[in-house]
Amino acid sequence: SYSFCTLLDNRLLAFPTTPLVNMEQAAKAFFVACEEGQPCAEFYVEGAEFAAQSEPLVEIKTLKAYTEWMKDFGEKTVPGCSYELHHMGVDKERKSVSFFATFTGKHTGPGPCEPTNKTTNSHYVYVMQFNDDLKITKMTKIWNAPWAMKELGWM
Repeated sequence: SYSFCTLLDNRLLAFPTTPLVNMEQAAKAFFVACEEGQPCAEFYVEGAEFAAQSEPLVEIKTLKAYTEWMKDFGEKTVPGCSYELHHMGVDKERKSVSFFATFTGKHTGPGPCEPTNKTTNSHYVYVMQFNDDLKITKMTKIWNAPWAMKELGWM
């Protein structure tokens, strides 16, 4: 299958070949699938919520819609994009997992304007809430979208 993003942090494990047994495994599997444009619906509940206080994402309210947006963005607008994972945190008491990473992409495809051939190196954080079945019920993305948009030459 086609992968639009390249993993730069070899410490993150790819998809597990055995059933998921803990929240950390489930979170890692979802993160890799989402960032690489792979199917990831198996990792979240139907209707899982999505939230972001970032201009391009404010209208996106479900995790399904976000993963579709991310796949489209990565395959079309910034093909060949990549991410580097810097940190992963697990809070078992609150049933949450967070990832801090840097997204790198060059605008060479269709987007909000003609391709600029400019590159962004944009930090972001995912915070995921899990249920007892190891499925994501909500994910929040913390992202300084204006930074990325300015670097890409969109503003």
